[in-house]
Amino acid sequence: MPAASSSGSHPLRAWQRAALAAYQARTSAGARDFLAVATPGAGKTTFALRVAADLLRDGVVRAITVVAPTEHLKRQWAQAAAAMGIALDPAFRNTAGVTSSDYTGVVLTYAQVAAHPALHRLRCERRRTLVILDEIHHAGDALSWGDAAREAFTPAVRRLALTGTPFRSDVNPIPFVTYVPGPDGVLRSIADSSYGYADALRDAVVRPVLFLAYSGEMSWRTSAGHELSARLGEPLNNEQTAAAWRTALDPRGDWIPAVLAAADTRLAQVRGGGMADAGGLVIATDHANARAYATILRRVTGTEPVVVLSDDPAASSKIEAFRASRDRWMVAVRMVSEGVDVPRLAVGVYATSVATPLFFAQAVGRFVRGRGRPETASIFLPSVPALLALAGEMEVQRDHALDKPLREPDTFDDEALREANRRRDVPDLTDRSFTALGSSAHLDRVIFDGGEFGTQAAAGSAEEEDFLGLPGLLEPDQVAVLLKQREAAQLAARRKQERAGPANQPGQGMTAVPGQAGSPAARPDPSPDAAAADRPTYEVLIELRRELNRLVAAHHHRTGRAHGMIHGELRRTCGGPATGQATAAQLRARIDTIRRWET
Repeated sequence: MPAASSSGSHPLRAWQRAALAAYQARTSAGARDFLAVATPGAGKTTFALRVAADLLRDGVVRAITVVAPTEHLKRQWAQAAAAMGIALDPAFRNTAGVTSSDYTGVVLTYAQVAAHPALHRLRCERRRTLVILDEIHHAGDALSWGDAAREAFTPAVRRLALTGTPFRSDVNPIPFVTYVPGPDGVLRSIADSSYGYADALRDAVVRPVLFLAYSGEMSWRTSAGHELSARLGEPLNNEQTAAAWRTALDPRGDWIPAVLAAADTRLAQVRGGGMADAGGLVIATDHANARAYATILRRVTGTEPVVVLSDDPAASSKIEAFRASRDRWMVAVRMVSEGVDVPRLAVGVYATSVATPLFFAQAVGRFVRGRGRPETASIFLPSVPALLALAGEMEVQRDHALDKPLREPDTFDDEALREANRRRDVPDLTDRSFTALGSSAHLDRVIFDGGEFGTQAAAGSAEEEDFLGLPGLLEPDQVAVLLKQREAAQLAARRKQERAGPANQPGQGMTAVPGQAGSPAARPDPSPDAAAADRPTYEVLIELRRELNRLVAAHHHRTGRAHGMIHGELRRTCGGPATGQATAAQLRARIDTIRRWET
């Protein structure tokens, strides 16, 4: 059995050192369990293996068991452990029951533990074992998984739980996690060490993320034969939103080809601006769409993308080959939604209908891993309220609740899309509730650090190119400055053309935009004078909504209150419907109110 490498051979980041000190203090007091929450890409694996190396060195444990969500991650854990001198068997099978004495331990999946918990309990009883539970929220996927993990690993000398997303849509308790009641009486998980995305961004551990949200006109036919159309992102009920969303993702329409082309343009800019090996990933809903998206990408780029499907026995090897290559694009269904380490991924297309916070955070986590350079990540997504809210709250740290708290006002009902988060490889062929007829795409907004930037821009327009052409190597504060500059330039150009007269006005989203030279202009004045009769109503409403969202984001950063709660209080105070349906006068009233809160 190889000895673990010396603890000083792998320098730790500041948060890892603080977490290690917290671990040592907690276990010195007699605790066996420790929950470390850290944003994807922050280095949870390195921290856990450092704990393992120290415990092996000190003789506290004699064996290591790692439990991971997928087969692919088993190999990644074994490779990372080998780099620290810890030999783990990623090919251990329940049917064998034992492994070579050359190994210090094994790597399992949660499903593998659930299939034979008694076997793994016996292994823990025979040798003093540290159990590392990677992405432990998976132990709550089903009561059987949680019960099996509890049965198998109760005898372990130490248990180290890791997660980057400590929240779930269900209320199944997660084993070996401490829950305490909050002010509302709801039991919530308590982490022993927390390191969120905002902390990691400040420390340059992860990349800043730009979300480019695309809207457009969607048309579909209902099961009753009625043909409907709507603009994606406009106020709709849940059923209409779901239909418009699925229409956008239909590869036979124009939305997907336009967004994939825009994403490839962005990838080319990033690769030519300092990230020569940058790669892109399209996350699809099912196998059929994944293959169709790959065909579109091949037509757009002239090169064959890598397609990774969950039933492909070569899926893991394809991911590894893509990781080591300089290929441009990979299309996948679920194989890369969590934990897979491909640091060169810099551009993503969120082409799936899943809207749960858990899945969204897992997907975004594939792009945020820093490499010691000021790299940025860009994620293209449908302009759907649920996704826009999640994108705007990237920095929010959540805990797992064991009861269903009251849904916050103005937020998308996560329960309505619970079924969408089930693991599916093929479309639901029995669902004939609608037929997609057609779609178009335009850039709706850019979201960064809770703020929104840009004006609506047609696909292929100069306005869209302004944002697709942002440099790929930028510090977070530089990203914000450039976004403000581009938004100010676009608004100034649009107003100039409006003053020139109707004959010179371009169509919506087609305004030519000057270069990036110039300083940021002041944000639009949301006063009655700004809504003069010579300005289009849609532009006034867009600017007022954007100003309101900016103020809500600032209030969130100052107070820590959720965006939805702030919007809800503004509605109760000022009256009126949700933001997307509010009139200009109602929006101005809310803007004036929140400004008073800030004074």
